[in-house]
Amino acid sequence: MTQEKIYDALQGARTADKVTVYFKDGRFATGALIFNPFKGSGRVIDVDKETSIDFLIDTIRELKLA
Repeated sequence: MTQEKIYDALQGARTADKVTVYFKDGRFATGALIFNPFKGSGRVIDVDKETSIDFLIDTIRELKLA
């Protein structure tokens, strides 16, 4: 995905119940999404596992809504 498409997907995913974010380094995270478009950063929160991952938009390879 291009940076513009990822940005648009992040904007749309803010109201989704669950997202899966795939990172360029091979990691992925599934959970609720918090995204700050002004900083280009966000957090994926997995409530079941009680974990969260912070990210910058340029570290994302792909985003899927669950």
